[in-house]
This record gives sequence, structure tokens and C-alpha cells, in this order.
Amino acid sequence: LQERGALGFERHYHVTDPFIRRLGLEAELQGHSGCVNCLEWNEKGDLLASGSDDQHTIVWDPLHHKKLLSMHTGHTANIFSVKFLPHSGDRILITGAADSKVHVHDLTVKETVHMFGDHTNRVKRIATAPMWPNTFWSAAEDGLIRQYDLRENSKRSEVLIDLTEYCGQLVEAKCLTVNPQDNNYLAVGASGPFVRLYDIRMIHNHRKSMKQSPSAGVHTFCDRQKPLPDGAAQYYVAGHLPVKLPDYNNRLRVLVATYVTFSPDGTELLVNMGGEQVYLFDLTYKQRPYTFLLPKKCHTSGEVQNGKTSTNGVSNGIHLHSNGFRLSEGRAHASPQVELPPYLERIKQQANEAFACQLWTQAIQLYSKAVQRAPNNAMLYGNRAAAYMKRKWDGDHYDALRDCLKAISLNPCHLKAHFRLARCLFELKYVAEALECLDDFKGKFPEQAHSSACDALDRDINAALFSKSDNAEDKKGGGPIRLRATGRKDSISEDEMVLRERSYDYKFRYCGHCNTTTDIKEANFFGSNAQYIVSGSDDGSFFIWEKETTNLVRVLQGDESIVNCLQPHPSYCFLATSGIDPVVRLWNPRPESETLNGRVVVDMEGASQANQRRMNADPLEVMLLNMGYRITGLTSAGAGGSDDEDSSEGQVQCRPS
Repeated sequence: LQERGALGFERHYHVTDPFIRRLGLEAELQGHSGCVNCLEWNEKGDLLASGSDDQHTIVWDPLHHKKLLSMHTGHTANIFSVKFLPHSGDRILITGAADSKVHVHDLTVKETVHMFGDHTNRVKRIATAPMWPNTFWSAAEDGLIRQYDLRENSKRSEVLIDLTEYCGQLVEAKCLTVNPQDNNYLAVGASGPFVRLYDIRMIHNHRKSMKQSPSAGVHTFCDRQKPLPDGAAQYYVAGHLPVKLPDYNNRLRVLVATYVTFSPDGTELLVNMGGEQVYLFDLTYKQRPYTFLLPKKCHTSGEVQNGKTSTNGVSNGIHLHSNGFRLSEGRAHASPQVELPPYLERIKQQANEAFACQLWTQAIQLYSKAVQRAPNNAMLYGNRAAAYMKRKWDGDHYDALRDCLKAISLNPCHLKAHFRLARCLFELKYVAEALECLDDFKGKFPEQAHSSACDALDRDINAALFSKSDNAEDKKGGGPIRLRATGRKDSISEDEMVLRERSYDYKFRYCGHCNTTTDIKEANFFGSNAQYIVSGSDDGSFFIWEKETTNLVRVLQGDESIVNCLQPHPSYCFLATSGIDPVVRLWNPRPESETLNGRVVVDMEGASQANQRRMNADPLEVMLLNMGYRITGLTSAGAGGSDDEDSSEGQVQCRPS
């Protein structure tokens, strides 16, 4: 067991499919008297630290279910973050709290050795990095990311990033994390749908050069010093969210990144988006949002489109002509469709049967399973798009649009994918682009030009355009509504606009949980190869998905109210969770002899649908629900909220192939 390759072997195989299916509650660690808001394993995995509303931190021996140490942190409000300082022999623990303070503790003497009071609002997260042994960072609701170096100055910190310079005084930083493979990269989640990735080294080098410059203190009226150098920041966003912001704001639905984390190999970024879903961004194979910044009116060639200057260029399969949206010109030639092997054909048929029974999620999961094994089959993407469009959960029409474009790229003569694309654009409020797409569809498939589905979509689009022209006077000025905020206190700088326009889109989306009630809800990779995704939820459960298929595989009841924290053990199939209950729960694979697991949520589909309804409920109704009242008037029909039911669907769209 002490051989050189033992640890690598252990970590490679510690989370497997059978283990996930047998995951159950092992123990409850009791000792706190308030909500447990944060958990942190040490590097070896033999210690677990927790922080709570009771302002205490406890260090546990989780393998033997023992409390090793409990101390009052000196904070005067709820603790939101706890971290072991790397290379300190697990002796130094850092805490951040709602009293706006960051405290450093020496566990060997149970004393608080440093107290930092530089933030002016609640401190939500602390981040550390092995490459920077005496350095750590904090994110707070004053919009600042601060850096601390215990070697240089024990009483002060410096501002690394000031989000208020970009987004106005109302912006709040909620979470941050450092890339485990390259500690120079820091990811930050804040108010709104955008997640930010910063190059720490570039920021430091820029500031050093500014100080050394002989003209550093001399500025003309027009000269403006950029707080961050070009190339030091890259933004990521789910492509449909910016255009949804006005609608969400009208319904008092807040979008905020509550947790960010990197995959073990540092190539992926996972985000739990409060008010929405969980998103995974690929940092290596980046892609622009498919409908992001599509022009709403005639543009001169050379204007910024899709985040870069374009003169009738192509981006992600969409031709962005000077008058907006177009697909490839002329009649397309069909690509030969590769036949599916028998076992995948059976999965496709099962998915089609689920679709026929209106079991949309089951159909999506089966199509996703087949897509993973046959990623170049246009029919599978087209069919999954149809299921997304029927289910109508938040983000489903955008995923359907992505699938339609993929299907068309694989088979330019995929009739249903062309039509569904036009419908998706309409549902996503890209009305003018939907009209152009529909016109292209009629040109490519003239025999379908007067079908009932085409006529119905044509009527819907024209009605929307008529309504839009009536309201045009109310919407003059102010730039693209999907990017620019209103009012002076949340005014967005030009630099911020440019960074948003250059955002990259997500790779995978995970649905089923609900994240609207607390702003500390985590989502994490589970397994050394990041095979699974785990997230807490407002319904007291935690959800486990397969990373590659995005399929939900297990739901477990983890709290009487809300699960906020999920921290996987570094080398075992072992998970620590916490939430509103004043306990820490430990989960691992239960013996095969245990037949009854009372924590398993059997009806995963029902739980997921209920959470979608909850996310789209009136905030007052949610508050009443949290108080234990029954909400009436919410039905399973139309779960997903603001997307209207298709007024009519002809044969082009209805059935999967």
C-alpha cells in the first residue's frame, strides 16, 4: 500500500458508478448550534473544518466521527468561509464572515493571530493556492477581491480586483477559486450571469510597471489608467442569460454566481448560477455564445458582432450578415447519415417512446446517452432539440438551438432541425432573426413553405414584430438591453462592455436542483477525473449528475431545509455536506447488504419538476413555502416559467425522427 503509485491508483478509481448508486448516509457530526455554512478538507483528507452561524469553527476527524477542536473565531456574525493555509501543517486556518472581517487562526494554541477589517461588507469566500504558501484571497459583497500576504504585512491587505470600477457601486463579489494546476488563474463569481477569470501574474506585473513608469503620476484630462491590463480578464456566460435578464429582473429573480470551482486538471470551470442552473465551461476548447449579440437592427459591416469584428463572417454555424441572421445560402447537399449500431438504435427507440409518452426528461437523458456514444449523428441532436423544446425548463430553448445548429452542421438537409431553429430563435426573443431563419427554411424546403407549422410560426413572429414596433419608442437609446444596466449606481464601464461582448459560452448544463434562497450554494466535481457533478438544493436534497451526459443519476435528502455545502474527499468516495441543520453529514457507499436507504429520493423527475416550478414561482410564494405553507396554483404543465406554449406545431416539429 505504500508503493509509489498507490495514491495515484487510489485517486483514479475512488469514485465509480456502482459506488455512486450505493451512496448513503454514514454519520452526522454534531457540535454546532447554528447553520453550517462552509466545509473544507485538508490536503491529506484526514481533517475536516466547518464554520457556522454560531461563529465557531470545528475541526473534525471525519473517518472516526470525532470532534478534535472547537474554537470561537472572534467573528461577531455568521461564518461563510473556512480554509486551511497550504504548507502550514494544517496549523493555520482562515475564516471569513458576515461581520466583514477575515481572521487567521493558529489551531495549535486555539488563538486568532491576525484580524483583517479592510472589507466594508460581508466576506463570502476565501481562496488559497499551494504555489502561494503565505498568500490568500477574499471575495466580499463590497465588490472587492483582496489579496493577503502574511509574510509582508500582518495587518493590511491590497485590492487585487475592484469590480465596482467596472460594474458600479451595487456589484457584489460572492465567490472565488484558484486554478489547482496553474495558481496564476483566479475565477470570480459575482452579481449577474457573468463569471470572470483573471491572470493574477499579469495584474501584478501591470501594477509594477505602472509604479516604475516615470510618468506614472502625470495624467492629462483624457488619459485614463486601466485598472487591469488587456488580456488579464476573460468572461464566461451561458449564452441565453444576458437577454433573459430584463425578464428575470421584472420577476424579481436574481442571477448571481454562488460558487465557482475548477476541475482537478484545471481545464474546466463549474459554476452554480443562483436563480438558474449549474454550468460547466471548457477553458481549452472555448466557444462563443450562439445567439449572443446577434444584431437587432441593420449594422454596417465592421461593427462588433458576436464579440469580434465581422464582415459577413461565420460564427458557430450562424452567418452574421449585415442585416442579421442567415444560414448558408442555397440548397444544401445532404451528408450521408451514419447508421447507428444496434444497441444505440435501441436507446434511440426508447427515447422516441418516452417522447411519445410526453416523458420529456427521460427522452432527453436517453438521447444524451446516445449522443455521448455517437457524437456525429445529426438525428440524435435533432430529436433531443425537440424534447428540450417540449419540456421548456429554463435554458431548454437555448440548448435546443445549440442542438439544431449541430444537427445542421452534420446534415445540412435536416429539415426538422432547420424549422426548430427558427422556432428556438423566436422563443429566445430573437424575433427578426427568427423571421430570416424561417424565410431561409422556406427557400430551402419550398414544399414545407405553407405547412400549418410554418404558417403558425409566421403568424407568431409577425405578431411579435408588430408588438415590438409599437413599443419601439419606449426602448430608444441605452445600448443593447442584454448587456447594459440602468441607473448610475450600477452603471457599466466601456471596458466591462467589451469584456462581456467577448464572453465564452458553456459546454454542459445540469438541471434539477433549485438555487434561489441562499447565495452560498455550492456545486462541485466528484471524482479525480471529475466524472460526476454534485450540487445542493433549496428542497433539502443534493443532486448528482454524470458530467459528460449531464444525466441526473442520484438524488439524496441531505437536510431538513436546504443543502448549501458539498465537499468531496480528495482521495475517497466520501462526501461531506451541510446546510440549515446544525450538523455535518458524511456520505459514502453503503454495504451491499443494506437494502433500505431512507435518504434516497426515488422520484428524481418529480423532484426536478418541483424545483423548476419553485425557481419560477413568485418570491412571496417561495417565502411562504419555506415557512411551511402549501402553494396553490402551481401545476406541472409549463414548468419552466416564462416560455409560452407553442401556439401550433405541425409535423415538421412535433415528432422525433
